[in-house]
Amino acid sequence: SHYQSPLSNSYASDEMSRNISDIKIFTTWRKLWIFLAKAEKSLGLKITDEQIAEMEAHVDKLDFQAAAKDEKLTRHEVMAHVHEIAAHCPKAAPIILMGATSCYVGDYTDLILIRDAINILMPKLARCYDRLSKFAENFKNMPTLGFT
Repeated sequence: SHYQSPLSNSYASDEMSRNISDIKIFTTWRKLWIFLAKAEKSLGLKITDEQIAEMEAHVDKLDFQAAAKDEKLTRHEVMAHVHEIAAHCPKAAPIILMGATSCYVGDYTDLILIRDAINILMPKLARCYDRLSKFAENFKNMPTLGFT
């Protein structure tokens, strides 16, 4: 059996579970590869619009089984996913992750997921703060008994 985080089972909302899901992580990697290719193209590297369009057409087409199989061989999660998308994007294959390390997608994806998690949490925290302040205001004159 595989470890499953309590953050993605019992304690997380559906919205937060989607935010930290493998689907979100791996599609974010693909979007980052596209952003990288567009930036490199703008700097004059030989990257075609056709290569970029090919990657864009496959952002959401994930083959988890193929990636897992490749990861057993490469022992490298990012490269397994590079190989997986390259199999479906033969024209773009040479430019996927070109000039960057695997940390590029790993680190930036972490930051994106953290940002999105904060955006999910902030309205909920604001609502809690609002409710607590109203509760405190309503009962501010009520005597209470405390133990020390």
